[in-house]
Amino acid sequence: MALSKEQIAQRIAKEVKDGYYVNLGIGIPTLVANFVQNDINVEFQSENGILGMGPFPFEGDEDPDLINAGKQTITALPGASFFDSAMSFGMIRGQHVDLTILGAMEVSQNGDIANWKIPGKMVKGMGGAMDLVASAENIIVAMMHTNREGESKLLKNCSLPLTGVKCVKKIVTNLAVLEIIDGKFHLLERAPGVSVEEIQKATEGDLVVKGEIIEIKF
Repeated sequence: MALSKEQIAQRIAKEVKDGYYVNLGIGIPTLVANFVQNDINVEFQSENGILGMGPFPFEGDEDPDLINAGKQTITALPGASFFDSAMSFGMIRGQHVDLTILGAMEVSQNGDIANWKIPGKMVKGMGGAMDLVASAENIIVAMMHTNREGESKLLKNCSLPLTGVKCVKKIVTNLAVLEIIDGKFHLLERAPGVSVEEIQKATEGDLVVKGEIIEIKF
C-alpha cells in the first residue's frame, strides 16, 4: 500500500539526528516536526524567521501570529527565537542548517530538483528554495512518486525549470526510499505491500536494485 503524506513525513523523521538544525520546506516536509523522536534535541528552522518551531497546534490552540513559510499556523518550543528574513537566510547561506527537507515536482537521476514553477500556471513565487538547495549539503526530498496522470516524477532529466542542480541526496516517496548515487536512483526501501516491479514501472529514471529490498518500517 502506498504511503500517505503523514507516513512519508514519519519515515523522513527517522533521518533527523540529535543536535540537528533542520529546515522544513512547505507541503509534506512541514509534517516532519510531528514525528521526531521525543528523546532527541532538534531545532526546526522556517525561512520566514523562526528557530525552534514545534508541531502543528491542536484545533482551537492556533496563534495567527505564529506561522511557517507555508503560512500554516505552528507552535514554538521553549527557547524559540524570531528574526527577520535577512537573519534567516544568513543562517541558510552560511550553511548553519544540517538538513533541508523539501517537496518537489520532479527530481532527476542526477540529483537535479524542480520544485518552484509549472509553466503556464500561476505561482506565488520561488520562495527560498533556490537559496536552500544552493547552500545545503544534505537534502532529502518528500514527494509523490507519480503525478495525477500516473506519470513518473523521478526522471532521467527534469522537464520543469530547475531549482537546483546535483543537490538531492535522498528521496522518500509514497512508494519507496531512494538514494542518488553516481547519477542513478538506488532503491533502498519499499512501501509495505508495494513490489519492486511496481516501483520500477513508476520510475522513468535509471533504477538500481541490489539484493533484497526491505519494507519501510515505522
